Amino acid sequence: MKDIRSSFPILERKIHGFPLVYLDSAATTLKPKLVVESLSEHFLMGASNIHRGVYLLSEEATAQFEGVRDQFKDFLNASDRREIVFTSGTTESINLVAATFGRANLKVGDEVLISAMEHHSNIIPWQMLCEERGCVLKVIPMTDQGELEIPAFEKLVTEKTKLISIVHVSNSIGTVNPIKKIIEVGHRVGAKVLVDAAQSVTFIPLDVQALDCDFLVLSGHKMFGPTGTGILYAKAKLLEEMPPYKGGGDMIASVTFEKTTYNEVPYKFEAGTPNIGGVIALGKALGFLQKIGIEQVAAHDTEILNYGHRRLSEVPGLRVIGTARDKGPVISFYAGKAHPHDVGTLLDQTGICVRTGHHCTQPVMRHFGVPATVRASFSIYNNSEDVDRLAVEIEKIIRMFE
Repeated sequence: MKDIRSSFPILERKIHGFPLVYLDSAATTLKPKLVVESLSEHFLMGASNIHRGVYLLSEEATAQFEGVRDQFKDFLNASDRREIVFTSGTTESINLVAATFGRANLKVGDEVLISAMEHHSNIIPWQMLCEERGCVLKVIPMTDQGELEIPAFEKLVTEKTKLISIVHVSNSIGTVNPIKKIIEVGHRVGAKVLVDAAQSVTFIPLDVQALDCDFLVLSGHKMFGPTGTGILYAKAKLLEEMPPYKGGGDMIASVTFEKTTYNEVPYKFEAGTPNIGGVIALGKALGFLQKIGIEQVAAHDTEILNYGHRRLSEVPGLRVIGTARDKGPVISFYAGKAHPHDVGTLLDQTGICVRTGHHCTQPVMRHFGVPATVRASFSIYNNSEDVDRLAVEIEKIIRMFE
C-alpha cells in the first residue's frame, strides 16, 4: 500500500492544513507519476503527429500510439485489434454508437432498452436517437435496494428490442449488474448490447469474447489515465457496417469533390489529430493497473468498501442510499439533516474530497426520494484511515445540523 500511495504525489498535499483524503475516484481517479511523466515526455521529446510522417519522430509516436491499441485488444480479449477505437471517453463512445449504428439500424417502432440507474450519458443519446427515428425508449426498473428487477427486464425484452445499453457498475450507488445475463437475454431476440464499463474497468476483469457484448465503452481518466481518452470496443463486423461518425483527416481512403471513400476500421472512426500524448499515457496507466493486478485491486476495493460500510453504519443519523448485495467501491449516503452540498463543503475544510449532488443520475435520486447524496468512492490508494477520518467528520457534521 505504501508503494502504491507513493506513486500518487498528490497524496502528499495538505488541504486547508489537513492531509488530503481523496474519496472521489468514481468521478476521476488520481494519476500516478509515471502517467504524468509519459505525457511530459511525449510533448517535450516526441511531439509529432501520427500515421502521416515518414520521419523518425512521427514513426516513434505512431508505434507508441498503435501499441496502446494492441494493449487494449489484449486487455479486453478482443478478437481483432481493429475492434478497438480511440475516443475522448465513455460519453463520446456512446454517442458514436447512437449516431452510427443507431441511425443506420433503428426505425419507427423499434425499442431501445436502458436501466433506471444509468448515467445521463447513457440516457440522453438514446432519447435523442428515439426522438429522431421514432423509436421507443424503455427503462428497466430497480428495487429500493438499488438492484435491477431482472424478471421485469425479461418481460420488457421483445422482438422489437434492437439495442440494450446498460451500465456495468452504477456510478452513483455502486450496484454491480448481472451483465452476462443481460447480454444473453438480449441476444435471444437479436438485440445488440452495449456495456458501459466506465466504473468497472479497474476492478472487474473484462473479457468481451466471453461476455459476447456487441459494444463496450470506457474512459481513461477513470482508470488512472488522462482525461480526454477513452475506448470503444465493437465487434469488427458491426464497425465495418456502421457509417463514419465524423469527417476529416485520416478517416479517408480517397477524396474527390464528387465522392469520398473511407478508411478501414478502426481509422474510419478516428477523424483528425487524436489525443496522441493522452493515448500513449493511457497505455502507461493500463500497464500500471495490470502490474498491480485486477484481482488485487478487486480484493482491496472489496475490503475498503466493507470496512466503509461497517464504519459508517456506526454513525448515528447516516442513511446509506443503495444497498445492493453486489457493489463496487462506492457508498452514497445522506447525513442526518444536513444537505449533501453543505456536507461536501464542510468535509473539504478538513481535507476530505467527496462528491455531492445527483452524480449525473437524476432518475436515481428521484427513485430514492432525495435531491442529492454524498458519495464516497474508493480506489487502490485509499486505506482504513481515510474511512475513519470520513466517519469522524460526518458524525461531527450530523451533530452540528441537529
